[in-house]
Amino acid sequence: MMKRSGLPKYVTWVHVNGKRYARARKHGKGHYFKSLPGTEEFASEYQRWLAGHDTQREGIRGTKPGSVSALIAKFYRSAEWANLSASTKSTYRGILERFRNDHGDKPVDRLERHNVKDLMARKANTPAATNNLVRMIRILMRFAIDEGWRMDDPTLGIKMLKIKSDGFHCWTDEELETFERHWPIGTRERLAFALLLYSFQRRGDVIRLGRQHVAQGCLTIVQHKTKTKLTIPVHPDLQRIIDATPSGNLTFLCTSHGQPFTDAGFGNWFRDACTAAGLPKRCAAHGLRKAACRRGAEAGWTVHQIASWSGHKTLKEVERYARAADQKRLAESAMNISVAKLETTVAKRGVTK
Repeated sequence: MMKRSGLPKYVTWVHVNGKRYARARKHGKGHYFKSLPGTEEFASEYQRWLAGHDTQREGIRGTKPGSVSALIAKFYRSAEWANLSASTKSTYRGILERFRNDHGDKPVDRLERHNVKDLMARKANTPAATNNLVRMIRILMRFAIDEGWRMDDPTLGIKMLKIKSDGFHCWTDEELETFERHWPIGTRERLAFALLLYSFQRRGDVIRLGRQHVAQGCLTIVQHKTKTKLTIPVHPDLQRIIDATPSGNLTFLCTSHGQPFTDAGFGNWFRDACTAAGLPKRCAAHGLRKAACRRGAEAGWTVHQIASWSGHKTLKEVERYARAADQKRLAESAMNISVAKLETTVAKRGVTK
């Protein structure tokens, strides 16, 4: 029985003996994978096949001893890797496989500081991606030291490139109102919006929320990325929207087929909802988490109060919202003082006349 898989360039099927196989075809050449779909080995083999490597020869077992490729393969089998969340593994794997495609055959113990600096110089036009690569090389080198593959970390002391960006756009109050005007209470889109804004959570956590997470007016969840357990009050507006919106048995948010969203699938669906509301491309799901933190800061919450809702492990980002809110309050206060003095001056002049 032939079955198309979720990945675009390979097909899975079940043989008569019940064993699962996977094959692919590219440029007229067929390829049979040694690993099973859904495993980490398959993900690595698939990425290398896409990049044009002969995975039959250069698979996990065929890597050159002491090479970058062999180190990455061993890292995939380590306890450090096993303890990562699925989303973190996906992010790391994408960076690692690109690094492996370019430098997989090179010996780990020959990597030097100037090699890392050269990589950074060649990718200077994409500073965020460059910094992520350096972080992954650093993780690999520390793993190599623990495994006895080398004595030092060539990334030690290397400064990251400066990024002239604040990351995801923080929604403005006007953009929040635009979305609410377009999507009325009772729609899945408005429920998704409210869950993101009033829970302060990432989209990967919001798509897992359901009625089983709500008890005695509080929402309890273990964050998927950080494993942080949070118990936060359910905002009255959020409760009103939940009560008015049909939802699934296990999750508040479901696809049109009644299934829970995947992380990426939800991101694309919510992006379409923003477009339909006439919002610019900068408005994304994660920006609502930022908007929630901003609104908390503008309401006078302390950084620790904001973090108790958002689950931020460090207060650096939360402090930015608090500083911005304090600056705004100080500016408004200064304006009020100036206006009051002006009015007093005008009144005095009127009396003297």
